[in-house]
Amino acid sequence: MFIDTARIKVTAGRGGDGAVSFRREKFVAAGGPDGGDGGKGGDVVFVVDEHMSTLMDFRYKKKYVAENGSPGGGKKCFGKSGSDLIIKVPRATIIKDPESGLVIHDMSDGKPFVVARGGNGGWGNQHFATPTRQTPGFAKRGLEGESKEVLLELKLLADVGLVGFPNVGKSTLLSVVSAARPKIANYHFTTLIPNLGVVSIDHDNSFVIADIPGIIEGAHAGSGLGHDFLRHIDRCRLLIHLVDASGSEGRDPVEDFKTINEELKLYSPELATRPQIVAANKIDIIAPGSDTLERLKEYVTAQGYTCIEISAATRKGIDELMYKVWQELQTLPPLQYYESEYVSEEPESEGPEDITVTIEDDTYILEGEWLMLIARDINFEHHEARMHFERTLRKAGIFERLEDMGIKNGDTVRIYDLEFEYIE
Repeated sequence: MFIDTARIKVTAGRGGDGAVSFRREKFVAAGGPDGGDGGKGGDVVFVVDEHMSTLMDFRYKKKYVAENGSPGGGKKCFGKSGSDLIIKVPRATIIKDPESGLVIHDMSDGKPFVVARGGNGGWGNQHFATPTRQTPGFAKRGLEGESKEVLLELKLLADVGLVGFPNVGKSTLLSVVSAARPKIANYHFTTLIPNLGVVSIDHDNSFVIADIPGIIEGAHAGSGLGHDFLRHIDRCRLLIHLVDASGSEGRDPVEDFKTINEELKLYSPELATRPQIVAANKIDIIAPGSDTLERLKEYVTAQGYTCIEISAATRKGIDELMYKVWQELQTLPPLQYYESEYVSEEPESEGPEDITVTIEDDTYILEGEWLMLIARDINFEHHEARMHFERTLRKAGIFERLEDMGIKNGDTVRIYDLEFEYIE
C-alpha cells in the first residue's frame, strides 16, 4: 500500500535527576557533597532511508518516545545520556507543523534532522554547596524533553511528471522509456500509486520521470485519485502533458488539455506555470478523416507549447520526445527543495520583573516564563529544595512585591500547580 502522509507525535527523552550523595571514605571526615548530574535525555532524529518509498511504517504506530537520561550517582558520577530515537523516512519526505502547515524541514538533503531535543539532566547536590550550606540535601530534577506533533508528507523527487486523464497511456510511456514496469490495462485508474522510472539519454546523462495517477475534473477538490497525488508533481521541473489525440475515450483532446491545466491551476497557480511539453498519444489509432490531432496541435501551438506526435504502443516519436525533454531540462533550475518556514514558538527570555500577579479571593496567582523555568526542576517533596526555591523568590524580590500588594499571613500563593500558604 502506498502511504504518502502521516501524522505522528514525537517526544524526546527526559533528563535524569541529579543525585544527592556525600563523600564517604575512610580517614576522610566530612567529605562533602558529591552527587553527580543526571544524563541528558535522548533526541528524536529523522534520517533518510534510501530503501523506503512510502510512509507505510507510520500507518499504525503514531507515538515515538526517545530514551530518558539516567540519574546521577555518587562520587560525582554523571548519569548516562538516553539513546537518541532514530526514525527512518524516505528521501523527499517533508516534515510540517500539522496546525499551520508550515515546513519544518525537507529531508531531501539527506542529512539527519533533530525534530525534538532531549531535556538536560538535573544538577547533583555538589553544585549547591556554599560556605553556609555545606551539606545540601537536595538536587535538581531533570528537564522534560520536547514533545510535538508533526505531519510527514512525501513528495516524490522526479525531474519530469507525466500528467493527463486516466487511460491516455502514461504507464505505457513510462514502461517503454525506462525499466519501470507499472501495471497496464485498458481501464481507468489502472495506476493507483505514483511510479518512478529513470530515462537514460546516453552513458552519462539521465533523468527521473514520474507517472502520476489519473487526474480528472474536480481532482483539486478530492475527486478521483488526483487530490491524493497532485502533491507529487510539486517538485517536477517539467511536465509531459499526455493527451489521447485519437479521442478513443469519446472525449475531445482539446477539452482534455484545458481541463487538466485548469485542475493544475486550481491546485497550485505556480504549478500551472510549470513548463510543459504536450505529447499527442495514440496517433496510430486515429480514425480516418478525424481532425482531432490537427485541432489539438493548432490549439496547443497557439498557447505557446511544443506538441510532439507519439504512439507509446509502437514507440513512434518516443526518442524525439525524450530528447526534447532532455534539452528542456538543461535550461531549467534544479529540483525544488523546501526551505524551513516554521519558527518554533519558544517564549522569549524573561526575568523576575516579567512575572504577573493576579488576586482572586485572597489567592495570589503568579505566572511567568522565568518562574516556570525556576520551578520545573525543583523537587518540592524535599524540604531543603523548597527552602532553596523560597530563597530564590525572595532574592528576586517576589515576596517584597507581594507584600506591597497587601498579602497577609494565611493568604494562598499559587504558582501553576503549586499552592502554599504565605507566612511572614
